[in-house]
Amino acid sequence: MFNFVLPFIVLILVVVFIHEYGHYYFAKKYGVGVTDFSIGFGREIFGWNDKSGTRWKICWIPLGGYVKFFGDRNVFSQSDQEKIIAKYNEVDRKKLFVLKPLYQRSLIVAAGPIANFILAVVIFSFIYMFVGKDFTPAVINEVKKNSPAEVAGFKKNDVILEIDGTKVKSILEVSKLIMMSTSTFIDFKISRYDQDMILKVKPNIIESEDNLGNKINKRMIGIQLGAYNNQIKHIKLGPAKALYYSLSEVYFVSTSTLKYLGSILTGSGDSSQLGGPIRIAKVTGQVAEFGLIPFLSLMAYISISLGLINLFPIPLLDGGHLMFYGFEKILGRPLSQKTQEGFFRIGMFLILSLMFFATFNDLKDFGLF
Repeated sequence: MFNFVLPFIVLILVVVFIHEYGHYYFAKKYGVGVTDFSIGFGREIFGWNDKSGTRWKICWIPLGGYVKFFGDRNVFSQSDQEKIIAKYNEVDRKKLFVLKPLYQRSLIVAAGPIANFILAVVIFSFIYMFVGKDFTPAVINEVKKNSPAEVAGFKKNDVILEIDGTKVKSILEVSKLIMMSTSTFIDFKISRYDQDMILKVKPNIIESEDNLGNKINKRMIGIQLGAYNNQIKHIKLGPAKALYYSLSEVYFVSTSTLKYLGSILTGSGDSSQLGGPIRIAKVTGQVAEFGLIPFLSLMAYISISLGLINLFPIPLLDGGHLMFYGFEKILGRPLSQKTQEGFFRIGMFLILSLMFFATFNDLKDFGLF
């Protein structure tokens, strides 16, 4: 169990710190006072005060964090402007987050998710430059009899070029693209005797295990892949290409995640694969055993997920604040304290429901239900 917990804590500390530091950096840039920089929630384990009076602390529940601004009555920045103006003198008002221009507040809030995306880009770029990226073309070595692939018309020596419109740059991407597809039929673009063809495949859904031994519902089409001309093409990239492919990976993961969540909302997706902190801790521990590079890759993917989820227009999340600022821009004034609190109650219900559902899936994964 300890093998799972320690890597998980390290991963969460880094990802959450980067997220909160994004908020902190722009808050300081625009002169907002910061009273607390917390990694985790609940009772403080240890901490210190810096010269500007910010309390940096680590708390017992490591599932998130927050930056608390000067004058906020809680960590969600719900302060009413009229009361704030009356409470503080002119010098202190300059440090108040709620009195800053709308564009500055928006940048401060958006900086957390943006920092997570930047962390992922930095990690991927590091891997591509110093370890390399695989560009081995995907060739079909075998098509299993009576499989969805055979029904669709796949043949031996077909080269897979695209899956659902996404170019296949490496043999390693094929299984990932198949798994992340949310359509009933998967569109394959293949090359056969130098001619391009489009084949539609309806995959079988099979209960299986991933490479780490975790139970998953796997989409299978019945092909066995090999390297083109039996040559592995693994290349270390220069900074510009590494950055390009890193940005492409962040974009792909973000759009695929949105498609998956959209499929769950419409009822066509497999919600059993939606996991929470327990599953993340388990997978983190398993991946860490394979070495630093797989662990860093997982950290990048978790960072993307954290940044993306925080942009959802749900109160309590950064996206919820940005939604409020959108209303403020349209109405010419902030929403009232009462209205904001009503939205926050709805947001709390949605987040708790999602956490309950994800935790239930985690416990099922451990065979407890």
